[in-house]
Formats: sequence, C-alpha cells, structure tokens
Amino acid sequence: MASAFTDSFSDYTRQLAATATRANRLALENAESMFGVQLKTLEKNITATSGFFGEIVQSQDAGTLQSLLPKGAQLARDNLARWTSASQEVAGLGLKASEAFGELARQPFAAATPSAGKTRG
Repeated sequence: MASAFTDSFSDYTRQLAATATRANRLALENAESMFGVQLKTLEKNITATSGFFGEIVQSQDAGTLQSLLPKGAQLARDNLARWTSASQEVAGLGLKASEAFGELARQPFAAATPSAGKTRG
C-alpha cells in the first residue's frame, strides 16, 4: 500500500517538474520574442532619428532648417507608429503565451479525468 502511494506521488512530482520546466521554457521564449520585437523597433527608430539629426547638423541656413520641420514631424509620426505596432505585436505574443500557459494548466486535469473514471468503475 505504501508502495502504491510512493509510486503515485513519484509520478505526480515527475509530472509537476515536467510541467514547470515547460512553463519556464515557454516564459523564457516569450520574453525573448517580446524583447526582440522591442529591440528591432528601437533600432529602427534610432536609425531614422540619427539620420534626421545628421541632416540638421549638415544644414547651413535657417531656410534649410525650416524645410526640415515637416520631415521631423513625419519622423515623429513614423516612430510612434512603429512603437504602436510593436506594442500590439507584444500584446499578441502575451496572449499566445497566456493561452499556452492555460493549456499547460489544463493538461494534468485532462489526463486525470479519464483515469479517475476508471478507478471508480
């Protein structure tokens, strides 16, 4: 009797450890994906902004600077659009991860339900 308890407890802890490992791997992969999206967006924004600042530095007169104002406004809109798009993508990645976490949480219960019916039969 103690052997049956020990075996079932051992199986349960093995299953729990495997689920925890999958959850940790999923969390790390999700964080890596989110960080990658944000880093790419930051890189694009910095590249565009530094190019614009280069044009400002190279401008010689006030007329050239005035012509750069609409370009600066467009740059700000583009940067904001990139950040918005990246935020939406990160939110989507978060939703996918939460669905995967939910599935991980349901798996032990789904596996236990058929076996519970067999023991009562």
